[in-house]
Amino acid sequence: MLTVPPPIEVAGRWIKRYHVTADPAGIAPEVERAAYALLPALLPEPDGTPPATFVVLHRGGDDGAYLNAYSWVWDNVLHFRGAAAGQPVLGCPDRDPTHFGTLAMPWIGCVWELPPILHERDAWVRHLLAPEVPDLASYLADSLPEGTTGDRS
Repeated sequence: MLTVPPPIEVAGRWIKRYHVTADPAGIAPEVERAAYALLPALLPEPDGTPPATFVVLHRGGDDGAYLNAYSWVWDNVLHFRGAAAGQPVLGCPDRDPTHFGTLAMPWIGCVWELPPILHERDAWVRHLLAPEVPDLASYLADSLPEGTTGDRS
């Protein structure tokens, strides 16, 4: 299930948020807090591009939790940094879904985490690149609708 909490500001950047989990109760507050505490370390330095990022916080069906941060840089380039918790195979210290660490793997997301990327690409073009006057506020208000991350057609 994909839910869309409101945007937040972190380290001078606006963060659009997507949460993915099979749990109907959503992502546990302690996992969310732990993930967003690490978020500043995943963000790029300002470069003059409107300061916008979108994140996908995914709570897996096992012990894993994943935070993917996709930031707009260089006007039209998507910068990626990720973090994981609860997955020792990915370098996590234990199976605790609140012990996030930066992901060393060059992965940009699993199949359940990818649907927001297409929407965000189109929204960036629609609100910041195509108009004569870029509109960051409209971009921040334009999110993929909540629902499943399976068949999005």
